[in-house]
Amino acid sequence: MATTDPLAPFQWLDASESQADPLGEIFSVGFFRNLDPSEVVRRFSKGDDSGQESDFEELNDRMVEFLGKTGGGHGGGHVGVFRAGAWSVAIEPCGWWMTDRKALAELSRDCEVVAITRHDYAEPSLEYAIDGTIVTGHRLCYPHDRWGCDPDRLNDYMRELGMELDMADHDYVYDADEDESDSDISYSTVVPRAFALAAKVTGVSFTADMLDQPLLIGPIAYRWSPPDHTTA
Repeated sequence: MATTDPLAPFQWLDASESQADPLGEIFSVGFFRNLDPSEVVRRFSKGDDSGQESDFEELNDRMVEFLGKTGGGHGGGHVGVFRAGAWSVAIEPCGWWMTDRKALAELSRDCEVVAITRHDYAEPSLEYAIDGTIVTGHRLCYPHDRWGCDPDRLNDYMRELGMELDMADHDYVYDADEDESDSDISYSTVVPRAFALAAKVTGVSFTADMLDQPLLIGPIAYRWSPPDHTTA
């Protein structure tokens, strides 16, 4: 009997430079349960904006303009949101605020959020939060290293997707220093696997055609600031 690869619908999210990849090497996607897109935008803008209807091309244009002004240290500066059943799906090109734990605590207030960041130059991760609390999270390359108030909450789903949950600390899924021909085999699955996990939790499969629909676009008010090392 033929079997269906659960990662197949999400392989487009980890396309190589030689393939079509509309979201690129840095992006975040979040799933917000029972929040309207306008409320999601308001949360990202810290109450200052309810969004403007446009499309993915406009979202990218605003991101590029923001990067030109800021140099990229604050992410892409904008989010686009659409409705998918009981969830609103937020797209953050060239950004990572959805999995920033302080930001996510605010974004997930009185709701449920599954957020994924792909970042090829840092540590991609998945966070699952409910009402301001991180329930479980993990770096995409190291699913055995989990955190949160209930780090094993999604273990059954993770095992169904072939994730290694009991690896020793010295083991790894991906090592950037390994030979590229070997590392690509393992690393190429982690982003699709994260989105397959999100689909199990939310019932929403994030497919490429979703980028063709109207989005409610708004600014992201979160900004990075260096740690304060001053002492009293």
